[in-house]
Amino acid sequence: MTQYMSRDVRSSSIPDHIDGSRTNLISRWSALGRWFVERGDVGLDPYQKVSSGRIGPEVKGFLRDGVLFAGVNFASQDYLSLASHPSIVRSAAEAIDRFGVHSAGSAALMGNTTLSVALEERLARFLGYEICTLFPIGWAAGYGIIKTLVRETDHVVIDVLAHACLQEGARAATANVSRFPHLSTDAVEKRLKRIRDSDPRAGILVVTETLFSMDSDIPDIAALQALCRRYDATLLVDCAHDLGALGERGLGVLHAQDMVGKVDILMGSFSKTFASPGGFVACNDLGLKFALRSSCGPSTFTNAMTPIQAAVIDAALSIIDSQEGDERRARLLANTMLLRDGLAAEGFMVMGRPSAIVPVVLGNASISRLMTKYAADEGGIVNLVEFPAVARNACRWRMQVMADHTKSHIRSMVDIALAARQSANEYERALEASECIPVGEN
Repeated sequence: MTQYMSRDVRSSSIPDHIDGSRTNLISRWSALGRWFVERGDVGLDPYQKVSSGRIGPEVKGFLRDGVLFAGVNFASQDYLSLASHPSIVRSAAEAIDRFGVHSAGSAALMGNTTLSVALEERLARFLGYEICTLFPIGWAAGYGIIKTLVRETDHVVIDVLAHACLQEGARAATANVSRFPHLSTDAVEKRLKRIRDSDPRAGILVVTETLFSMDSDIPDIAALQALCRRYDATLLVDCAHDLGALGERGLGVLHAQDMVGKVDILMGSFSKTFASPGGFVACNDLGLKFALRSSCGPSTFTNAMTPIQAAVIDAALSIIDSQEGDERRARLLANTMLLRDGLAAEGFMVMGRPSAIVPVVLGNASISRLMTKYAADEGGIVNLVEFPAVARNACRWRMQVMADHTKSHIRSMVDIALAARQSANEYERALEASECIPVGEN
């Protein structure tokens, strides 16, 4: 009799395996650990993958349990394919020779180098601001700027799909957090009016992104900034996923909406396009820079960006703001359109606007996990996003395109997606028709 994977490993989700009733804080997570092991035993745990070489359009590595994988890579955030660019690798080596590998201190004390200071000045000019402050990771920039700006009596009005670092920063700063429906400018205005009518002296921070990573869609930033002016609120925009990768000179959505240098506060992460961890906050007020240095935990009480990071980001910016950057963005956009069109032609639901992110909605957890397993078996390396990161029945592949992908890579991925969908559907049909008791459900 054929044995099938249990419904638990196919369909349940992380919250189902956290036992909050236990007084022992560690043991609350024990069931979650067992569940992930069970998922791995049947090939349905695609997380914590390990690469065994340079990141590129093709990749080799192994899963958490040591199972090898290899294939076309649509799972890495290297949009302009700069992670192994010769001039960037050379810049990193030169920085090591000159500065060593460690900042060895907080930016508030002596963790900065001439490289990081010059990068802050250059990046501010590129973004159209007077001031830029670097952080060692992007998460720290998003969490830290909100936690520094907002007091307990203030309010945060934030897009429901804004990044987790922004959501957690808001919750840590104040209980007055209002999450508005995704991209709804009207909802923002209603919330601003309500807050101002009831609390005229409170500070208000409105938070959104230029390009949302789960849906590849964008807000009307100009309209949001106008609303903030009208209601004496402050606008914070996260440009992590389009800066460098889209638009003229790599200025992305802000350039398209004629908002370069016009948003109250801009923050972002370098890890998607600039080939390095790190983040930044840009504004036009020197006081905020000193606040981030002296009164922001993720900056004040942690080591500054390393000289290697600063050198890599600076070298990446030189490419981004050049003819080569234009050429790489053109290739990236062409690859994006080829993948989107190829998947849509085969009946896949492709979300959002053309960008390096191609979200492909698969459906429920069971079919999505099966498709991800079968794709990897066929040499298609993708990232699965499932509940609670997205709605239960809106699991998806968040495919990430690179400038150095070829037409052959993209055609191969479309074929792999088709085969994975067919195999997953056949498994589901066989399971429904089977009279056996699935494994673990007796």
